[in-house]
Amino acid sequence: YLLKHSQSREEKMYLINHYLEEFRGTVYRQTMFAEFEKIIHEQTEKGQALTSQAFSNIYRDLNRLYYGENVVLDEEIDMEWARIPHFYSAFYVYKYATGFSAATALKQQILQEGQPAVSRYLNFLTTGGSDYPINLLQGAGVDLTTPQPVDDALDFFGHLVDEMEKLAN
Repeated sequence: YLLKHSQSREEKMYLINHYLEEFRGTVYRQTMFAEFEKIIHEQTEKGQALTSQAFSNIYRDLNRLYYGENVVLDEEIDMEWARIPHFYSAFYVYKYATGFSAATALKQQILQEGQPAVSRYLNFLTTGGSDYPINLLQGAGVDLTTPQPVDDALDFFGHLVDEMEKLAN
């Protein structure tokens, strides 16, 4: 709605940038956190020593993998893992990425299908904790047992990056 009714190129760029940053922080960054947790737990299962230096090396390597070689990483990023409280509650950060992807899928369905998708969404909201979230989302039309919602969210992200590049030129 806001993008459709924006008044200027700058306003459109601001709105797209805001969404892209939310996506980056919620999908990419939280996925990186989940991968960090997974690696640390795998090392524990193999009987490997858990040291701050090992954590820092893994964290730096993941930052390089996720953000690419064109992003300059400050040396201090190696220790960022130590200040992230999410790691005290193991294996929940992935929910940020799957939740954002599910919300993106629900939004797309509403925009494409109209009232049938709105009805499914409103029904989903009334279900509360009556079943496992994955089952409730399937009833709303989002199947997180497949990669499709995440793939679609990534495609939408790519579309917005392309849109931002057009506006910037």
